[in-house]
Amino acid sequence: MKIIQLEYFCAVCRYHSITQAAQKLYVTQPAISNAIRELEKEFSVSLFSRTKNHIVLTKEGEAFYQKASVLLDNIHETTSKLYDLGKQVAPIRIGIPPLLSTVFFPDMLTGFYKKYPDTPVELFEYGSVRAANLVLEDTLDLALVNLNFYETNKLNSCQLLSDQLVFCVSRDHPLVKEKSVSIEMLKDEPLIMYNTDSVQNQALLSIFDSIKVKPHVILNASQLYTIQAFVQKNLGGAILYSSLLKNMHGIKGIPITPTITQEIGLVWQKGRYLNSSTEKFITFTKDFMQL
Repeated sequence: MKIIQLEYFCAVCRYHSITQAAQKLYVTQPAISNAIRELEKEFSVSLFSRTKNHIVLTKEGEAFYQKASVLLDNIHETTSKLYDLGKQVAPIRIGIPPLLSTVFFPDMLTGFYKKYPDTPVELFEYGSVRAANLVLEDTLDLALVNLNFYETNKLNSCQLLSDQLVFCVSRDHPLVKEKSVSIEMLKDEPLIMYNTDSVQNQALLSIFDSIKVKPHVILNASQLYTIQAFVQKNLGGAILYSSLLKNMHGIKGIPITPTITQEIGLVWQKGRYLNSSTEKFITFTKDFMQL
């Protein structure tokens, strides 16, 4: 039995799909299928019941999954502790939403590198929901997320800032002279929104839904640059964090009433050993944001 086999097996259990597990782990489906077959052959047991479109854990598979999950958690924790004992600096794996990566994070990371030049950081751009899930799966150590959407019973958190959403338009937009706008006023406005799996997108759609309005979304984009370009060309408006405006030229942010406030912060898994590098980063971040 190999650790990688357990990793693959547990991933299939989490996602209930070999296809999704392969996508999440960036490996081929045959690699995962072979790993599971090797486990079943080694222990002479069927771990999954397979049909044409579904894969379901057997009774033996469920029991094995419980033990394998605990074993992997212990392996990951032991690895982190050994890094510390051996004074090897483990990289800090941090997930960050693309919309937030241009606000305060670059300055904060620059300050961290100056103070801890020998501590490596690995950045991964994910939306808040996926980043929080990857923290729970121990794929990431930390995630910068919208705190309005995460599992409070499984994650520790520290709030870093509060930001308000504003309606961003070009200088030629019909609403540019408005002192404020309501969500109702935007029901017929062409909107450029972030990807459908982003927290901001989900929050906005929920707000529109609460007043029985379907927004006129003309584009869902994955990059802030694309959203900015469409707004600058007056092809539509976008609802974005107000802090993003300082890096946008030719765009005005109109306050939304009532105010929509979003809390931004770091999350990490409860009950999980944090190596010294990750603890340093959390402490530095709190100090940097003057918490």
